[in-house]
Amino acid sequence: MEEKAELLGEEGVRRGRVHSWLLSTLLLLLTATSCLLTLHLLPHLLPQPTPHPSCLSTCSVELVESTPEGLVFNSSLVHLSTHAAWTRLLALAEADIHLAGMYFSLRGQDVFPSPSAAAGEHIFQQLEEAVGQRGIKLKIAENAAKPGASPETAALAAAGAEVRGVNFTALVGAGVLHTKLWVVDGRHFYVGSANFDWRSLTQVKEVGALVTDCPCLAEDIDKIWAVYWALGGAAALPPSWPPQLATAFNADTPLVLPGLPEVHLASSPAALCPAGREVDLDAIVKAIDAAEEVVEVSVMDYIPATLYTHPMHFWPDIDQALRRAAIDRGVTVRLLASHWAHTRPAIARFLRSLQDLAGTNPRVDIEVRLFTVPSFTPEQAKIPFARVNHNKYMVTEKQGYIGTSNWSGDYFLSTGGVGLVFTGPLRDQLAGLFARDWTSSYASPLPPAAGGEGEDHSLLYNHYEL
Repeated sequence: MEEKAELLGEEGVRRGRVHSWLLSTLLLLLTATSCLLTLHLLPHLLPQPTPHPSCLSTCSVELVESTPEGLVFNSSLVHLSTHAAWTRLLALAEADIHLAGMYFSLRGQDVFPSPSAAAGEHIFQQLEEAVGQRGIKLKIAENAAKPGASPETAALAAAGAEVRGVNFTALVGAGVLHTKLWVVDGRHFYVGSANFDWRSLTQVKEVGALVTDCPCLAEDIDKIWAVYWALGGAAALPPSWPPQLATAFNADTPLVLPGLPEVHLASSPAALCPAGREVDLDAIVKAIDAAEEVVEVSVMDYIPATLYTHPMHFWPDIDQALRRAAIDRGVTVRLLASHWAHTRPAIARFLRSLQDLAGTNPRVDIEVRLFTVPSFTPEQAKIPFARVNHNKYMVTEKQGYIGTSNWSGDYFLSTGGVGLVFTGPLRDQLAGLFARDWTSSYASPLPPAAGGEGEDHSLLYNHYEL
């Protein structure tokens, strides 16, 4: 009996061990399944950004353009002028105007006497009246590379505006505040390539976007402005950004709005991006990588290197994305760069190396053209740093992108800039604008290499960017 009991005891232990093993295995399987299910559902389980209630029936979005005097297109396309867009923002202002820019030259007397400066002088006058007569709180974040060099912001400060200089050299070691941004009452804004300069209204080709009655998106871009404002006069970056400057909207979780089915904002450099903010370079590369049919780019300067370091440094991030798109996926790439008095010879060489890839196999389709804004009168030719295509945008078959940065390494590594990424009708309008410019008489094929003889290398390190 004892032997039988012992055997029964051993059998029970064995059975217990088997049951324990089965139970453990089952628990492991259930845990693994649960983890896989959680990973699969994680985007849906996380809190999703929702539109601001007041944006559900509002948000007006318009493409904005400055067309240099004398420039005529064989096209029926008509866009809101930059002067009209800024005037509308000033008229809408009830309490606050937040501006961020590299410099202010709205008055002709500060640059060059010209009748075409009247548009800029009108904007300056309206800013003065907004502060001095209407009681609008005007706050300006400007680049501080040359303290005291802006008589216009000094005049606005005397009228009651608050002005802060952002010193990128002190903060990140190099660069400037290159953003061009208006935010009004946390409801309306402009972002684009146009500086606070009368030439940007009448003598330089610019592209931007005007968004009105859209507090959800305006409040988000105002957070980017708030970063600049917080850094005004600062000698170092903060150890971390406060939670109120974080955003829930980026490439992974875009904002969904009327007229902008998917939209988000990006910023540069990365050190100025609080939690959730898309880095501007990442936004551009993601848009290129997502393209399946076409990538069309219009930008003043394009170079896979740094422009403002001596010697220059290779910086291939965007260039590699364009090459991947063309070579790996057969995406058509069209690049429209500017040609003007201050174009560096090195830019043409890099553009040529990109275009030379075309035809390496039947599906590689890359073409580069140069856009020239001619001077039609002797007076126009005398205006300094004018008559140029200053655009900074990209359009694919899926998305549009309007930015404030030229496409060289300096602008994304150490320079303040903003990018607006979107889908919907605004993307369609941008695609139409590119097609008009690409086929216009002002766009010409990239000339073949001249063998390096007779090139003007004096321009290589003598350049001023508008």
